Amino acid sequence: MKKALSVLAAVAIGIGLPSGVLASDYSIGVSNTVQGNGWREQMICAIKAQALSSGKVSDLNIAHRNTDAAGQLEDIRNLIQAGVDAIIINPSNPDGLNAAIQEATDAGIVVVAVDQAVSAPTAYVLSNNQEEYAYLGAKWLFEQLGGSGDVVYMRGAAGASADSDRDAGFHRAHDEHPDVNIIHEVFTGWQQDQGKQQMLDFLATGIPLDGVWTSGIDNVIVDAFLESDSPLVPIVGADNAGFVGMLSSVDGLVGAAVTNPGSVGGAGIALALNILGGDAPGDRTVLVDPALWENQTEEGKATLAAAENPNLDPEWPVSVSIPGWTDYSMEQIIACKGPGE
Repeated sequence: MKKALSVLAAVAIGIGLPSGVLASDYSIGVSNTVQGNGWREQMICAIKAQALSSGKVSDLNIAHRNTDAAGQLEDIRNLIQAGVDAIIINPSNPDGLNAAIQEATDAGIVVVAVDQAVSAPTAYVLSNNQEEYAYLGAKWLFEQLGGSGDVVYMRGAAGASADSDRDAGFHRAHDEHPDVNIIHEVFTGWQQDQGKQQMLDFLATGIPLDGVWTSGIDNVIVDAFLESDSPLVPIVGADNAGFVGMLSSVDGLVGAAVTNPGSVGGAGIALALNILGGDAPGDRTVLVDPALWENQTEEGKATLAAAENPNLDPEWPVSVSIPGWTDYSMEQIIACKGPGE
């Protein structure tokens, strides 16, 4: 374990030596429980790119697989045994990992949860503001419908704190527009194929609908409408490259993208390194606020056009960096290479 180096680095900072001295050999663990999702893949690539760009990370130990809270507990405990200095987690459950998080912090390991919150009091959280993400998109959609209509509500993964927070934001907007009817609600699991099939199945019923709110499974929802030859309705999604491009190019598509950068993973690396270097934030929770980009005003169209990036995977958010937190280049995150790779 490299804890001795971490302590020496903190001492060096305290007596006025350069902050980078003795702090270039950190081992960082990563625990992520969803594969096959472009957002999560960008998150991992941002982690790698920021670790490489920092010059302070010797190696990354990444547990990246589809699993539940029990599997993630196992992964975190394996990272503790591996002797890492910090662990970046995208939690599968807000409460189910607390025992392992406590074990990690008891061992002197910094724990940073990204994208979603955990309730463990010793962990740090650096997350996109998930409740505001849903509120902005749902409010825009309901206003686009004139305050009434029938909406399909496509959620994320049941039990995930990001989904629960988004549900709160969605219903906050719904409370402001009570004449909107939620005619169909499904959990997509944040899986593109699953979400698309769910939309195709609903469209096949012939039940009329006026709009769709999605939890980031968006370009494939547009595909479902086009492939089934169903009339387009207003659709809200995330700032995924494919959806952002569609908002500018698909005739008749009315929609909005709400920013939700997967690069929050890279920001988590930056936060962990700050803490290891003795510069912990005063608040254990740091939120990244979203913005909404719509295609119904000239300003919105210009914003979408500027954000388009055909070099990205369609399922990757176009927000590939977070100012003030990440400093890697576009080439580095696309290369998806970490220290030693």
